[in-house]
Formats: sequence, C-alpha cells, structure tokens
Amino acid sequence: MTTTSDPDTRPSADPAFDFASDTEGPRRRPGPLRDFTVSPRVLVIVAWALPVGALGAGAAWVLLRLIGLITNVLFAGRIATDTVNPGAVGAPWWVILGAPVLGGVVVGLMARYGSEKIRGHGMPEAIEGVLFRRAVVEPKVAVLKPTSAAISIGTGGPFGAEGPIIMTGGAIGSIVAQRLAVTDDERRVLMVAGAASGMAAVFNAPLASVLLAVELLLFEWRPRSFLPVVAAVVVSTILRGPMLGYAPIFPLDTATWHITAGADVLCVVAGALGGLLAVAVTALVYASEDGFLHFGRRIHWMWWPAIGGLIIGVGGLIVPRALGVGYDVIGDLLSGKAALSLVVGILVVKSLIWGLSLGSGTSGGVLAPTFMIGAALGALEGFVLPSAGPGFWALVGLAATVGGVMRSPLTGVVFSLELTHAWPALLPLLIASAAAYGVSVLILGRSVLTEKIARRGRHLSREYTVDPLEYGFADEVMDPAPAVVKVGEPAPDLPERQRLFPVLDGERLVGVVGRGALRRDPVGWMAHVVTDPVVVGPHDTLVVVRDRLAAAGVTIAPVAEDGRLLGLIGVDELLERRQASASAGARRARASAGGTT
Repeated sequence: MTTTSDPDTRPSADPAFDFASDTEGPRRRPGPLRDFTVSPRVLVIVAWALPVGALGAGAAWVLLRLIGLITNVLFAGRIATDTVNPGAVGAPWWVILGAPVLGGVVVGLMARYGSEKIRGHGMPEAIEGVLFRRAVVEPKVAVLKPTSAAISIGTGGPFGAEGPIIMTGGAIGSIVAQRLAVTDDERRVLMVAGAASGMAAVFNAPLASVLLAVELLLFEWRPRSFLPVVAAVVVSTILRGPMLGYAPIFPLDTATWHITAGADVLCVVAGALGGLLAVAVTALVYASEDGFLHFGRRIHWMWWPAIGGLIIGVGGLIVPRALGVGYDVIGDLLSGKAALSLVVGILVVKSLIWGLSLGSGTSGGVLAPTFMIGAALGALEGFVLPSAGPGFWALVGLAATVGGVMRSPLTGVVFSLELTHAWPALLPLLIASAAAYGVSVLILGRSVLTEKIARRGRHLSREYTVDPLEYGFADEVMDPAPAVVKVGEPAPDLPERQRLFPVLDGERLVGVVGRGALRRDPVGWMAHVVTDPVVVGPHDTLVVVRDRLAAAGVTIAPVAEDGRLLGLIGVDELLERRQASASAGARRARASAGGTT
C-alpha cells in the first residue's frame, strides 16, 4: 500500500510537474482509476438522442421550406418552397424596400405577444439555456423561433438559418427530456443533441456540428455528452439526404488547385485580415444594439425590428443580392464567378445591413452571413494575391472570418471543408482560421456570442484547462498527523488550527467530533460524536474529495483506509494545491519573459 511516508509519493516543489520519470516507472495506485467517469445510463440517453436527431432533421426541413415559401410568395409572386435569393428574382423596388419592414413588424409583434426569447440570433440564447436555465425550454419557443426566423429571412433579412435551428432543435431536445425521468445534466445533453442535429441537417456538416456543440454549447468533452450528440447528428445527417440532398452545399472543383508553401505563408496574412473583419462586424453588431437601446427609448422595442428591416431594404436597393441567406452568392464567391463589383458590394453592404439590423433584436443567425462576408473578403484578396486555384482565397477568407467571429477555429475549418469538400485546403484553412482566432482574442475580450451573454449579467469561460485537483491525490496533501481523541479518554489539548478531530477506538476510526463540542464539554464529549462522517480514501483524487465535501456541506474530512485513520484533508489543503499550481505557472511565465523564478 502506498502511504504518505513513501518519498516517491510526496508532493514535489512544483506539483504541476509532479510526474515520475521513465527510469522510475509509473507510480502505482491501487483501485480502478478511469480517464472518464461514465455510467451505463449513457446508453439510455444515446437511445433517446436517436429520435431527437430525427426530429431535429424534420425541424430543419420545415424551416428551410418555410423560408423558401415566404421568399417565393413575396419576391417572385409564386407558390414554391425552393431556396431563392430575394434580390435575384426581379422584384420591384417597393417590394425590396418594404418586405423587410413588414417582416420586422411581424417579428416584433411575435416577440411582444408571443415570447421575447425569439429575439436575437439564437446561439447565445441556446448557450444560456444549456448553462444557466437547466436546459428547460418552453414548447411555444420551439414553434415561435423557427416561424419568426423564417419570416425574418424570407422577407429579405440577411441572416442565416443556423441560429434559429439551434434554438429550435435544442427546444425539441429539451421538451423530449422534460417528459422523461432524467437529471439536469442529461436534459442538457439532449438539448444540445437536438441543436446539433438541426445544424447537421441544415448544412450537411455532421462533424462540424459536433464540434460546434462541443466548442459553443457543451463546454466539455465527456462520453456522457459526446456519445448522445454524435448519435443525434448521425441520424439527422442520414435523414437529411432524402429530404434535402446528399451533395455538399458549395461543392468546389479542386483538381486545378496548386497550393504552394508561399500560399500557406500568405494564409497568415489572409487570416489576420479575417480576424480584423471579425472584430469589425462584432463591434458593429453591438454598436447597433447600443444605438437601439440609447436612441430607441422613445419607441417600444417591438418596433425596432421594423427599423432594422428598413435598413435591410435600403441595402437591398443598393446591392439586391445582399438580401436573404444568399447561398447562391456564397457559391459564386467560392467558385470564383463573382465580379469585383459584387464582391465589394457584398463585403460592405452585407456587413452593414447584417450588423445594424441584428442589433435591432430581430430573429436570425450569424453563421451564413459570416460565410458570405468572409468569402467576399477572401475573393477580394484573390484579386491581389497569387492564384492557387478558383475560389481558393474565398474559402480561406470564409474559414478565417468564421474562426474570428465565432471564436471556434476548429469548427470554422471543418465547416469550410464539409461545405465544399475541398479537402486539399486543410492546412491553409487551419493556418488562416488560427491566425484570425488569434487576432480576435487579442483585440476583443468577448465574441459576438459571449458578449450578448455578458450584457445580460452572465459570465462564462471558453478555455479548456486541466484542473490541478484532477491529478492530485488525497494522501499527497492531507495532514498525516492530526490530533485525535480516543474513546473513554478525556479530550487532550486542542491544536489551534485544527477544527475537526477524528475519534479512535483503539486504532479504528469510529467518528469525528468538532472543536467547539470538545471545548464546551471536555468530559462528556462522546455525546457529540458524529458516527457516520464523510470519509475519503487516500487514493481518491482531489476532485473527488472536493465533490464529496461539497455534497455533504462540510469543509474537512478524515482520510482512512480499511477503518484505519491516515490523516485529515479539508478545503485549506485543496486551496493550497490549487495555489501551488498557479504559483508554478506564474514562475514559468516570468521565466519565459526573461524574469527570475
């Protein structure tokens, strides 16, 4: 058995680097320590994720068809559900100007008299629902959100369907979970599974949808959440084929591409520019929101989307193809078919009408507009940079802008590849997306998603870190020689710092007693003994110790094995380990900056 007296198991001066060398061999710990904590119940949640995925695919089909129907009726004067660009069907000017205003009025009325939760682009609301609202979504939101988004986009709004489908798919997962005997965590997983399945069906991008769920909604990578999300996404993607098609949305022919090392280097520049564009449009969105909050006080917020619709209509008169989701425009940009006038017009007008109108509180997503303005930036760069093939720089700009706006560089890369099947561009896209991400995080404190959450008084961190308590054990930080009291004996002198005293019967731990009880009743203290105290094992990780203390509402507990007392451990010891790790990191940071340790 490993004990605290063994020199190889004592904490090092730098606990963050307390690892055995190869010559010593691994430190052996008795008991089954697992990389992940997972219960067989995860299979039950996986099973429920399958119908959630199917419902998510159905919701995506309904949303896209509803958008197509509204667009065709208003702008083309026909009954059809295929996706068309509002500005490319020859609608008169008064329709282009007035339809977005009408859409804004309807959305405002739905928000006021239906649910305010339909306002906004969907992703921040989904994040809040997952993290702060126990993944509970009202059924009416599942109906009102896609309907309002379809009206907003179908009447010319320059938004995407991904935010609304994330909210709608998440609502479906939440509603299913609310009718099951599941925990809050399991309901959260089913909500995210629904959201990811909707994304996969809209974009035919299963891997990117899973990554987006991990990077933007789950904030964890655990089997309990990963497996159900994948199950739902797989079902949704399989069903998408017969409903919406099997091909990538923006297929690119990469046979003529010639990507050189020089192009890879230039992707750093392109990525940095994409990051600056991401900063600019994020600032524009929230400047617009601030403007509506400041100047719109005399007007009820219900009418703000109509004002945003007027902005959209004016932009549509200048560049008609900037209206709507604009998948056809993205396709032209990525294939290299867009003229310079369209490229500049999309980059300027689309950015302005999207950012300004989104701040009005209308309903619509951020991803598809980001695709378009990013592709426009890249296409513009393609007029200057050495050619690597038709659409190459447009694709690089798309990935970079997504990485900068969403602060999800891996999702941006995988999305770009799954949307186009341009697999040879993997390395350039990774370079550009990472560069844009770096620029964005250095300049802006929060992304377009987390800024909205912060403005509602919430805070979240999107950094994946290793908790120093994960790789420490109780016997490494416990007090190995605490004062004890023994059955049948008077209380001894009490050490000043010790608050809890193990009670021994011979050598066996039989309970604990508090310092206050010993002081008040030094003779009859046995009447105050807690005989079923919280006890931790020497080989329990410090995370297990923390959780056990928190669950019991205590701050200190004995460490024992087979009834034999080994020590005491409490919150102080846990904080000391965390502080030691933080101090070690600070010393290394100073050393790398040229300081001293």
